[in-house]
Amino acid sequence: MPEIIRRLPNILLKWVEPNLRAWLGSHQPQMWLLALVAGLAVSAASIVFRETIGWVQLAWLGSTSERVASIARELPWYMLFLGPVGGGLLVGIILRYLLPARRTYAVADVIETRAGSGRSLGLRDALVSAGTTALSLGAGASAGREGPVVHLGAAVADATGRFLRLPDWGRRTLMGCGVAAAISASFNAPIAGVLFAHEVILGHYAMRAFVPIVLASVSGTILSRLWFGDVAAFTIPGYQITSLWEFPAFALLGLVCALVSVLFQFSLMAADYVARNVTIPIVLRPVIGGVAVGAIALAFPQVLGVGYEATDQALRNELSLGLMLMLLVAKTAATAITLASRFGGGIFSPSLYLGAMAGGAFGLIAASVFPDMASSEGLYSILGMGAVAAAVLGAPISTTVMVFELTGGYALSIALLLAVSVSNGINNALHGHSFFHWQLEMRGVFLREGPHMHVVRVRRVRDFMTPRGESDPQDLSELSEELPVLREGDTLEHALRLFDKGGYDRLPVASAGDAKKLAGWASQVHALRYFNSALIEESREAHLH
Repeated sequence: MPEIIRRLPNILLKWVEPNLRAWLGSHQPQMWLLALVAGLAVSAASIVFRETIGWVQLAWLGSTSERVASIARELPWYMLFLGPVGGGLLVGIILRYLLPARRTYAVADVIETRAGSGRSLGLRDALVSAGTTALSLGAGASAGREGPVVHLGAAVADATGRFLRLPDWGRRTLMGCGVAAAISASFNAPIAGVLFAHEVILGHYAMRAFVPIVLASVSGTILSRLWFGDVAAFTIPGYQITSLWEFPAFALLGLVCALVSVLFQFSLMAADYVARNVTIPIVLRPVIGGVAVGAIALAFPQVLGVGYEATDQALRNELSLGLMLMLLVAKTAATAITLASRFGGGIFSPSLYLGAMAGGAFGLIAASVFPDMASSEGLYSILGMGAVAAAVLGAPISTTVMVFELTGGYALSIALLLAVSVSNGINNALHGHSFFHWQLEMRGVFLREGPHMHVVRVRRVRDFMTPRGESDPQDLSELSEELPVLREGDTLEHALRLFDKGGYDRLPVASAGDAKKLAGWASQVHALRYFNSALIEESREAHLH
């Protein structure tokens, strides 16, 4: 026994040493430190972003409060109308001269970069985009603040990763850290920030990414709470489920919320399609949108900005059935016009708003049918918030947790999970997309078909081709046999199909600068090897501990 005790330190050392060496070799200490720094930096940027919205609002409404509707009612009608119009003019000028894409950036751009599109998140464009969105929301545009903040956080982290020359997995992990910190700092929702970064951005829960993302989310939340205080976004009474017989009603609410989410997304798509097919100067596009939003606000000032005041009123049973139904339509129209007009903003806050209205209206109707059994309409508003937002974002887990953190309503977990799952399932059956995936597919980025299809569509012939040799002719016309010609920018999918169609082992590749010049050769063996390596790398990143 004494001999065993004496040898125990050596046994433990031999057990621990290889694990510690592997941990150090995987750059985890550096990633943990970078995650903390990124969390603090992104949280500071998020604080400035929120304060900027208030400063813009102060110049127009005379207040930095988020209770925009109450303040707007006290303004002369022309001030209420001219706020979005004037803001639209400034936004249009910025789009024309400062943003190359003629639009602001949001969550879909982060997902596209994470998926390996070859694009990076330019820090300068991210800062201009965030400033444009702060101007938009401060001027009354009907949208959310989460999209630009997520993009800004990811851009700060991506710029850091590129500056430090981190490996690809490290850059993507650091990008997830930026996203988590942005969500947690903006909504005081650290758990939801972690889950959103994994569920929506990274698409996996590998432990190698999990710890840094948690550290970034926690550090971002601490700094945000020091500035804004540790309070939930919405204050609600202590609601309780009246009867277990209500669960069929919760499932039916999930169905209703799925329909609301589908109609909301279709409205966004339709407005965007119309806007794309109307030829007007980019400077005037937000101005026209501001006129429409301002006109709606004259009747329903509750549509202005992120809409937290109206959402909070629905949660506290302060809105009538008729008003909630009208606000459903008004907010949908105002948000669709806002985004189609190229104002900056996201869709999470409007989704919460619509869910609260749909849930509250459903609760009032349920109470009229079953007065002794139905819970408060405020409880149904909470469930509706999660059900609509989860379906629109395609993020049921992180959205469920975020609603818990925003409202403090953890006691309603079973009912919320039921409504969210039904809403997501029916949304997928009817629409098949989240809003982010629809945006990506509009750009030719298809992620729903799996990593193999995405790989062959984003990887290019230039990535695996062999450069022209000294003995090869310079001009394609000098080749000894006629062969189909690939271009350097052709996709891996196009190359593999061409190899298979003609039974070719090797094909010439035309130069990107001169289509008549030979740049090199593409081999079927090299293409397949490159495809397999890319798939293995995707799998390793998702499963490494």
